[in-house]
Amino acid sequence: MKKLSIKAKGAILSLLILIVALLIWHMATVPKVVVNPVTASGSSEYQALMGQGSGGATVEKSGFPSLTQMGETFYKQLSHPFYDNGPNDKGIGIQLAYSLGRVALGFLLAMLVAIPFGFLIGMSPLAYEAFNPFIQILKPISPLAWMPIALYTIKDSSISGIFVIFICSVWPMLLNTAFGVANVRKELLNVTKTLEVSPLRKAFLVILPAAAPTILTGMRISMGIAWLVIVAAEMLVGGTGIGYFLWNEWNNLSLSSVIFAIVMIGVVGMLLDLAFARLQKMVSYAD
Repeated sequence: MKKLSIKAKGAILSLLILIVALLIWHMATVPKVVVNPVTASGSSEYQALMGQGSGGATVEKSGFPSLTQMGETFYKQLSHPFYDNGPNDKGIGIQLAYSLGRVALGFLLAMLVAIPFGFLIGMSPLAYEAFNPFIQILKPISPLAWMPIALYTIKDSSISGIFVIFICSVWPMLLNTAFGVANVRKELLNVTKTLEVSPLRKAFLVILPAAAPTILTGMRISMGIAWLVIVAAEMLVGGTGIGYFLWNEWNNLSLSSVIFAIVMIGVVGMLLDLAFARLQKMVSYAD
């Protein structure tokens, strides 16, 4: 009989953890019946007003949604994910599409800036020393701190969200690209000098493949940050997107829909991370 692999054991353990968590959730949200002593005869009208039965029993319900309520919410949202009943009533599929579109555009713009500029400062120690102080100052600034400036200058909430994605995505890609380019093995560079390879061919045929795993690491980190930030940005500026959907459901006091939105955010973020992990594995090589 074959032994289970670590991956299979991990999957079984994850399933057990999920089952335990759902059991705890179920036990915490089960309605509790509290029996109150009848204080006086003829108090049936008072008991009815207080929600008590004839025996003086009240049912205390948790404010947190039960698993049944969550199941109903998931079914309702996922059975018709692309409905559109107006500005404030769109399906979860449409909301996710808006958010992913903003993330994709902002992320692409960040790639167009970060990767070429990362090559420049990675190949030139002088350029690195010149630009590094500015990078270190701008890198730790919260992306949402840029939102007021973006709204004031751009005057469009959707484009401002894309700008926030750009500004938060550019730094991990830039630094990882520069690090990967600067740490290409000297033996490879010496071979290009011996063969008198042109700078352009050296960049695309030698440096880029060697630095690709590090560049993909930066892109993977940037995508995780971008997805995190767009949700917060959409909660601030409103309009459309999964962040706006979450905030709108909170305003409607629909806690089950809020939890549903949180789960969808996590699932989409996981899928994006898995996609970049697969790309990173494809460009990785054994030393």
